[in-house]
Amino acid sequence: MWVDYENTRSVSTLEEVVRLTLKVRRCQVPTCGQYHRPYRPEAEGGWSLPGHEYGLDVVAQIGIWRYQEHHTVPEMHTRLEKRGVQISQRSVTNLLQRYDELVSLSLQNRARLRQIMAEQGRVILAMDGLQPDVGHEVLWVVRDCLSGEVLLARSLLSATQDDLARLLEEVTVDLPVPVVGVISDGQHSIRKAVAKALPGIPHGLCHYHYLREAARPIYAADRHAKKELKKRVRGVRPLERQVEGREDELSRITQDYCQAIRSALTDDGLPPLDAAGLRLRRRLRSIARSLERVGKKGRFLRSWPGLKQS
Repeated sequence: MWVDYENTRSVSTLEEVVRLTLKVRRCQVPTCGQYHRPYRPEAEGGWSLPGHEYGLDVVAQIGIWRYQEHHTVPEMHTRLEKRGVQISQRSVTNLLQRYDELVSLSLQNRARLRQIMAEQGRVILAMDGLQPDVGHEVLWVVRDCLSGEVLLARSLLSATQDDLARLLEEVTVDLPVPVVGVISDGQHSIRKAVAKALPGIPHGLCHYHYLREAARPIYAADRHAKKELKKRVRGVRPLERQVEGREDELSRITQDYCQAIRSALTDDGLPPLDAAGLRLRRRLRSIARSLERVGKKGRFLRSWPGLKQS
């Protein structure tokens, strides 16, 4: 299916606020049974519940604090704010309810899910685990990629092959339609669990992890290139010392160029589509061309021979 349009949404996680750009696909063949039916990216369900602005890690963390450490809503609200999550007490209560719904989902409203599955005729499962902090239980979620419905959510202290295989068996035994595929991040225990619980069913990586694995050689080469580029611009600090405390125009321009270089060195890309080494090379070349233009006007290029060569 072709990408038909894009949607955007913001998700607040325990670590940061993420802006998601969602490429929605729809079949453009009028005779197709799925004509103009939107299919959102599989990875969206790994960030947040539909219609929610907080990540699944926030939901899982609230559940752990409530049922393992027995915190009250105000206590959980205070702890989240200390971690930098902007949230109200009412939202904490709502997310706690969402956690309860996820955990109990496998025990209720199975008729609705069976009806949805029967209408689409097949199921493609997505499986992933979420662990807010090291040492805590992992919230494992099994979801149908075609409908976006969560089929099962269960907290497990371990994630062995047998544990995950039992989750898959629990999901599939109640499905009225066949499972035609499984998508995951490729974790070894998940691979073995799928092979045990669903023998012969295709198991593939999600788009993000597939692309990341395919780009590993490029990423390694780009990281090495960035390391070599950094070696060629190590003389920034001595130049800053030379003009430190001075207020003339030459000193200010030198400081501006030094800041531009420091910004370029610390600006990492987002591999594999935005390579940090290539980005650094582009920015350094832009700075070098700027210096060349200044040099042609008779200014201070002789102070930057190393940068010009790079």
